[in-house]
Amino acid sequence: MSVAVATFGSGGSEPYASALRGGEVLYLRDTGARSTTRVTMDVARWNATADEADLTLLRSVSGPVLDIGCGPGRMVRAAMDLGLVAVGIDVSAAALEQATALGGSFVHGSVFDRVPAEGSWQTALLVDGNIGIGGDVAALLSRCRQLLAPDGEIVVELDGDADHDDRYLGQVVDSRGGASASFPWAEIGLNPLVALLPQLRLALAQSWELDGRSFARLATTR
Repeated sequence: MSVAVATFGSGGSEPYASALRGGEVLYLRDTGARSTTRVTMDVARWNATADEADLTLLRSVSGPVLDIGCGPGRMVRAAMDLGLVAVGIDVSAAALEQATALGGSFVHGSVFDRVPAEGSWQTALLVDGNIGIGGDVAALLSRCRQLLAPDGEIVVELDGDADHDDRYLGQVVDSRGGASASFPWAEIGLNPLVALLPQLRLALAQSWELDGRSFARLATTR
């Protein structure tokens, strides 16, 4: 019998769901580390409209776009405003409740489950740390490649440290001490990402930095 694996921010006192409604800051911590926090997450930014870094990214891609781990849907709405066909997918019912209320097309589920229109997406987005989904970057990128059209691309947001490469059991916590269940997570910078690509039949097409954020565009190879 398979055992369900916790996903980002789920379980426990559900601080992620609460923060989405209230826009508060959350913290992602490594459950095996001595320090109490690891990454600060500004949920209000996820709830806001797309910023210039988001828009620069979206202006450079083609649709249809699948935003993986779409949260409350800012990238989907911005893509639609730019005339792109876009769909978001997320495991959080609370996030999709907000996203759907503001308009757009969304799927409640995991990218590792069946996804609509598999094999026909022109762009798969992994932004806002979502390269960490599942705690295994190679497995996630391999799955994304399956979802793409033959000439499709994956656009990822990376850790700002180009040499960073880590995987761990994470936990989302809030300022009041509320905590989610632990879940597998990963972080990766540009250099270890590039080293992974040949085995995944992917290649680095472009990398750039904007407003303190690091991105890469990955093209499929044969």
